[in-house]
Parts: sequence; C-alpha cells; structure tokens
Amino acid sequence: MVDFSKMKAAQGFFAPQRFEADVLDCETSGSIPTELDGAFVRLGGEWYYPPKFDNDAILNSDGHISSFRFKNGRVSYKSRFVRTPRFEANLKAGGQQFGYYRNPYTDDPAVQGLDRTVANTTPFAFAGRLMALKEDGLPHLIDPNTLATVGRWNFGGKYKGPHFTAHPKVDSDTGEMIAYGNEANGLAGDEVYVATIDKKGRVTHDTRFTVPYVSIMHDIALTEKHIIFPFAGYVTSSERLKAGKIHWGWDNSKESYIGILPRGAEGKDIRWFRGPLRCMMHTFHARTVGDKVIMEAPFYDGNFFPFFTNVDNSPWDRTKAKGYLRRLTFDLSSKHDGWTEEILFPTPIMDIGAIDRRYLTRDQRYVFTGFTDLSKPFNVAQGGNLQGRVTNCYGRFDVKAGQMVSMFAGETHSLAEACFIPRKGGDEGSGWLIGVASNFAEMRSELLIADAERLADGPIGRVLLPFRAAPQVHGTWVENGELPFA
Repeated sequence: MVDFSKMKAAQGFFAPQRFEADVLDCETSGSIPTELDGAFVRLGGEWYYPPKFDNDAILNSDGHISSFRFKNGRVSYKSRFVRTPRFEANLKAGGQQFGYYRNPYTDDPAVQGLDRTVANTTPFAFAGRLMALKEDGLPHLIDPNTLATVGRWNFGGKYKGPHFTAHPKVDSDTGEMIAYGNEANGLAGDEVYVATIDKKGRVTHDTRFTVPYVSIMHDIALTEKHIIFPFAGYVTSSERLKAGKIHWGWDNSKESYIGILPRGAEGKDIRWFRGPLRCMMHTFHARTVGDKVIMEAPFYDGNFFPFFTNVDNSPWDRTKAKGYLRRLTFDLSSKHDGWTEEILFPTPIMDIGAIDRRYLTRDQRYVFTGFTDLSKPFNVAQGGNLQGRVTNCYGRFDVKAGQMVSMFAGETHSLAEACFIPRKGGDEGSGWLIGVASNFAEMRSELLIADAERLADGPIGRVLLPFRAAPQVHGTWVENGELPFA
C-alpha cells in the first residue's frame, strides 16, 4: 500500500498526481497560430511512489513526459510516465525501492545493480527519434505519438559511455550532435566521455578526458570550433556515497572550472580555465571569434539547490541562489588561465530558457527566459501565499543592445521554462514564445503563446487544461517532419 503521508512536503498545487492524461481537443482562448504544426514536448519528475527518504532531491522523481500537439489551429494533450527499468521494478513491488539521488548504496537489496535512471530531465528529438534524457543513464526512446517508452538506446552500440547528458548540442549548420557523459569510469569517477554523432545517429568520433575534481557537469556550450565544459562547487566521492548521502554536496572552498576542447580533438587537448565559484548549471550559447571564445550563460552566485547541502554543514544561503545573464570571454592566445566576466542585465533570471536554435553555434542577439518582476501584482487571496516565489514574466533579452522586453503571465500565475519556435523564413528571434503557466487560483495549467517580437502585448493565445499538467524541467518544440507524427 502506498504511504501518502510521506508526501506531506508537497501539497496543494504541487502534490503528486499519479495519473496519465489524454485530452483529444483542448479548450483554447485567443488565437492559436495555424502555422504551428508539431509538438511542444515536456519532461519532468513526478513521484509515482513516495521517496524512500523525506529529504531526498526532487531530481530523483519518476520521469513524466507530456506533449501538446498542434495542427490546424487545434491542440491535443497527452502525458505518460517514462517506463524505465526502475519505474517497472517499483510498480511490480508496489512501492519505492530506490534510495537517495544517485546513491545505489541506499537502495533495497532487491534492486541492487538495476539501472537507476528516472529519465526525467530533457526531451530531445534527433535523427528521427524522440528521447527522454537524464545525465545518470542512457537515453530512453519514446514513441512520439503515443508517448509509450520504447527502451534504452546506445546508438547501435557505438556510444561507449554509461551516461548521456541531458543537454547535448546540435550544430545548426552540420546537423551533428555533441554529447557527453560524466563519471564515465564509474560511480564518482573523474572521467568524461565525449562523442560526436552525425545527423543519422552514427557516432563518428569519441574521446575521454579527466576533470580537476568530480562535479556536476550538467550542460555544455558549442561553437563552430570548440566545446565548452563548465562546472563548479558540487562535489562527491565514494566515501560520501558509502556514508549514505545524496550524491552531491556543495563545497564553498572550490573554484569554478571551464574546459575548452577543440571539436574533433582528443581529450588530452582540453584546456582548463579557473575562476570564482559560481553555480554553473545551464548555458545559452557561445561563439568563437578569432582566438577568443565568448559564452553567454545564466550562472548563479552560489548553490542553487537546497537539497544538495553544504559539505561544511553551514545553512543554505538563499541570497546566493540568484542567476544573472553573464558574458564570459576566454583568450586562447594568452597563457592566462582565467576569464573575463560581465553581468549583462541587473535582473535575476531563471537559469533555463531559450534561444533561436537555428543559430546555435553563431553570434546571437536574443535570449528568452523567465524572471520575477516584483513590481507586478500577485493575488494572494486567490493564488495562495506564494508571493515572491513565482516566475511571473518572460523576457526577451537583447544582448547586443542591452534591452529587455517582457510579458506578464498574470496575477496568480507562475511560468515554467520558455520555448522559442522560429517562424519559417524569419530572422533570428522572429516566431513564437510558448510555455506552461501554473494557474494557482484555478488549480490547473495553461500553455501560453506569445509573439516573440511583441512580448509586451501579452499572450495571443492560451491552451487551457482542466487539471494541473505534469511537472516540467525542460521542454522542446518539434516540427512535423522531424519526427513521424501521425
């Protein structure tokens, strides 16, 4: 029997739902662009069974994938759990058998040695396949029409790493993908595996390198000539895991490291740069200009995750969990092992967002992401005691002109990650911005659609679900033709 008392930490809008959904023709308001033919696919974590430990990381919850399918101005919605070996084992047992986040030493004996990934972070379409990704395992293939789980994929046995990043990057010109896996030589190991995969899904090059210290390497950036590998702060070890702790802790004594590897080179050719401690989770884009590599990224001032506690047992500092859009510049012609850093906007932002992926490896102008505008109202009477903890705006940040234009979601709404859909034949930034909003007053979710060039006008259309959508970490837009949609 499921012990729901363990779910007491997540109640109200955030309580686990444990159901899969089908809405054949969604209610909408405003205008749904008829040009949109494809699917907005989302992936996140939802506890099907309560966690084994009350203080476990939410990142350990079961993968739940959902899809808003657009066609002829109409939208349908579907959601399913990702049926990983872990999910199936728990379902068979009728309860949670897996312990702390990425710590197999805390699992029940019955599941020792079983693949622990929950595949709950990023949906990704590549080489005609839809994948559910998480950095502690291999991709899980998903049927794009039914959202049924097909099974794990290792690119025909040619991908030689045990883990596959949640954030591979696809070159906008060549169509090839750069993927990698941390801890490639075992639990808490110091080796990173890197693979280049062509647009047909064939591994064409791979290599390995070791890191200065083992840390979360959640995302990379890609230019025409280089791969940028940032990490900082989070630490682990065999001793930590055998002591029964969550995989990662935060060490305030560490430096940030960013490795730059020429594309197609061997791991020994990576060059490491060092800088002040930041929480480096996601990147936006990068470019190579002569001997310089320039990257824009939303790095935090300090530890963002309260459940990855400080190793010195000091309390989590909320004031340092703020991300800013930063520009980092690396001079490859210099012997200096640091970088220059500039904060481009004073506004703290979400560290997840969107760019025009058609220009991934090139110089770009626009970044789209969420932020909290404290000057906007929040209706506590209808929305609950959440004021100051909502993401109430999407912004278009012009990194060339230093200007920002925003869209307000509403006085009882909070936004998930934004997704940009380019207009066919349009210039960079021409298209639509979409994202799911939690409507706390009505206990349901809405997909908002806005003109990306006219955000200040507000949403042009909304897709209204009659319930709370499954949680989201990341989402992606997939055009009809990229996947075999019915």
